[in-house]
Amino acid sequence: MQKAGPVAIVGAGIAGLTMALCLARQGVASDIFEQADALNEVGAGLQLSPNASRILVKLGLLPALEAVWGEPKSIGLVDGHSLRPLADVPAGAAARIRWAAPYGVLHRASLQKILLDAVQSEPACRLHFGKRIKGDPVAAAAAATGRHPSIVIGADGIWSEARAAIPAAGAARFSGNVAWRLLLPNTEETGCLSADRVTAFLGPEAHLVAYPLREIDGFNLVAVVGGTPAEGAWTGQESPERRREFRAAFEAWHPDLRSLIEGSGSATYWPLCTVEEGAWHNRRDIVLIGDAAHAMTPFAAQGAAMAIEDASELALCLAECPDAPAAFARYEQARRARIARVRKRAAFNRFAYHARGPVRVARNLVLALKGPEALAADLDWLYGYGASEREKA
Repeated sequence: MQKAGPVAIVGAGIAGLTMALCLARQGVASDIFEQADALNEVGAGLQLSPNASRILVKLGLLPALEAVWGEPKSIGLVDGHSLRPLADVPAGAAARIRWAAPYGVLHRASLQKILLDAVQSEPACRLHFGKRIKGDPVAAAAAATGRHPSIVIGADGIWSEARAAIPAAGAARFSGNVAWRLLLPNTEETGCLSADRVTAFLGPEAHLVAYPLREIDGFNLVAVVGGTPAEGAWTGQESPERRREFRAAFEAWHPDLRSLIEGSGSATYWPLCTVEEGAWHNRRDIVLIGDAAHAMTPFAAQGAAMAIEDASELALCLAECPDAPAAFARYEQARRARIARVRKRAAFNRFAYHARGPVRVARNLVLALKGPEALAADLDWLYGYGASEREKA
């Protein structure tokens, strides 16, 4: 693998930058192509669970992460109507002990800058801004650099252009849910939010996740409700009509939460899309990672984590197997079952979080019977997962 031409990576988001760093640690050079002229990360907060942070720690990024992120003491579930606590999973120091890696929350832009700085400091990585890879990605990458890539890795997200070059690849589909993202300053009005934990407020057909962000001295809020996609875009600013729909979804919720929503400033409206089951590679020289391969709903907060895991696993497979098609097959074998299980967990969380009537009562009873340790044990398979079984050995 080391003697072949540089790897071409399409997309300089979290997936693409992590991929470049993982390859560099294996002695593999890469060209990273980003269609934007600069990285201006959209979005808001991000949860980095231990299965993802473990990989970033191995890449030497922990000091930079610790300088900006917070490590919540717990992850709580709360009734959105009454504010009654339903369950609590220990995090903070407990996460580092139980899952041997931290659980952090930070702004997406902070993580992207940390990854970008690391890539720009790595001689094996070459970034190319303002370069859109269209059509045949192998030929396009070669034309952009004058070097024929050994392989192309599509890390260009849900609306991946690299995916179009793979026969039988999955298609992007709207999930039926939308996410409203808000950033709130820390004021008296945010007193119902916890400054040291991630809180998921649950209600019929909707839920609201809130956690503190050190970078803004405030809170990140993500409200997930049913809705329709924004016309012609995968994200959009609110309109008066959509804002009314947003407020209506929470009209029966606790007054403190309702006032936060009604009094908040501008919010961003994100239709939540997934990528259906399909091929992840062309069995020759193009392979997909992250959302480009298997975008999922955020009900398990694992979208970025799965991209980070993918990058680590693919780099290991390429380092160990010089034949690209065989390496792709090994990568897919290692990741398919994992992705399927995380998708299943996200679907279950959606069902449980948005439950109503008798199902909601049964959910609350089950949560009440489980203590914090039992709830943490339920997450061992997710948060305790290494990038590969070989790294655990």
